Amino acid sequence: MPIFKLTESLSVAAQITPQDIPNLAEQGFTAVVCNRPDGEVPGQATMDEIEAACHAADLLFVRYPVDAINFPGPDIEGLGALFDDPGQSVLAYCRTGTRCANLWVTSQSGDGQAEAVQLAREIGFDLSLVRA
Repeated sequence: MPIFKLTESLSVAAQITPQDIPNLAEQGFTAVVCNRPDGEVPGQATMDEIEAACHAADLLFVRYPVDAINFPGPDIEGLGALFDDPGQSVLAYCRTGTRCANLWVTSQSGDGQAEAVQLAREIGFDLSLVRA
């Protein structure tokens, strides 16, 4: 599973499985954020399944599912604070990682947002959800 490091405290990835969680803990992640609603496609791991695996591995699990209709969600400032928390090593996931990158860029402001846009585009993320 490719993991894209956006900052010292935030990386993003495509859909993960409960079986990925022990490896993520071994890699030093301390928190997992789900930005994908349950049931987008048949067979995807549910938030409940990922959350149970995170708790078993002593990782924080945060539910913040968004789609194009409700983007950026109800608490982008709170999510941004978690993404920027130097005391955490966060892995955010969605279908491809793109939604997570869009949320990160949206949570930034000023020069920080311009730098976030540049980095996310260099990695190859489509930032069409961002309204700067």
